[in-house]
Amino acid sequence: MTKPKRIGILTAGGDCPGLNAAIRGVGKTAIVKYGMEVIGISSGFLGLLDKEYFPLEEHMLSGILTVGGTILGTSREKPFKKSKRYKIDKPGIIKETYNELGLDCLVCIGGNGTQKTADRLADAGLNIIGIPKTIDNDVYGTDQTFGFDSALLIATDAIDRLHSTANSHKRIMVIEIMGHHAGWLALYSGVAGGGDVILLPELDYNMDIVNDYLLNRAKNKKPYSIVVVAEGIGKPNKDQSAASYIAGEIERGTCIETRKTILGYIQRGGSPSPMDRILATRFGSYAVDLIANEEYGRMVIKKGEKIKDMPLSEVGSKLRLVPDDHKLIKKARGLDICFGG
Repeated sequence: MTKPKRIGILTAGGDCPGLNAAIRGVGKTAIVKYGMEVIGISSGFLGLLDKEYFPLEEHMLSGILTVGGTILGTSREKPFKKSKRYKIDKPGIIKETYNELGLDCLVCIGGNGTQKTADRLADAGLNIIGIPKTIDNDVYGTDQTFGFDSALLIATDAIDRLHSTANSHKRIMVIEIMGHHAGWLALYSGVAGGGDVILLPELDYNMDIVNDYLLNRAKNKKPYSIVVVAEGIGKPNKDQSAASYIAGEIERGTCIETRKTILGYIQRGGSPSPMDRILATRFGSYAVDLIANEEYGRMVIKKGEKIKDMPLSEVGSKLRLVPDDHKLIKKARGLDICFGG
């Protein structure tokens, strides 16, 4: 079996808990198990364009498992998208840097955009392995991405804390959860945190239905309500936050005092949860096994309890969205949770 001797690793897109755990999983497996040399690429794909990289030695991987962020740095640079900064052949420069470094494979850790770029680089002739991450849990093909569980704990804790304030002041509290296109985080945190209304990007909602539901709660001597909304829900004004819009519509439609909370970047900061540490480590280790077996152009995925892989070409621009018949939605409706429709 021919084993690559030198691999590169980068983290791209938004940061999320578990990136350092994944870097560690890749690096330690490559160095300890296979005797490979590992090159850390700085700031995502920018590092390949600006030729900013460094040898990633084993001692540098100690103590990072529990640390949030990424020791490699990240950026939202999209090599196949034209920019004012780079009026050049960016994919060509990346390929040039790849060859100059003598890489046998490049490991790309990131979300949907990163995996799409990874696939295009694979088409350009580079040996690529993708590892999916995102708090939104919306990367196509995998049951779960690392980062989701950590964000779920943070979002649920925030909802838990709003209950006491809402109850004390007899208010409706609207909390906005991250999720532009997919409502996984809003759905799971909403159910786990005891939300009364949960609004998702995938489901159409009617404010009259939402307001009637909240008024009925008040009439039934339920003194407060928690409304969980994903940031990507449909709304007339795109410049207005989801929480601001919904809170305004509720107060106008019910005359009940309503307040909003937007968690924002808090959801993807800090130390990863134990489950995310484990998942990221498993993803990283499996990725190196693929490299050792020269199985390139693949993305590591979780299916059930097993770690597997699939072609990067099948990930593309697809998103893993919440289906309207998802079992958790069905269970939630049975608990009298309102989805606005």
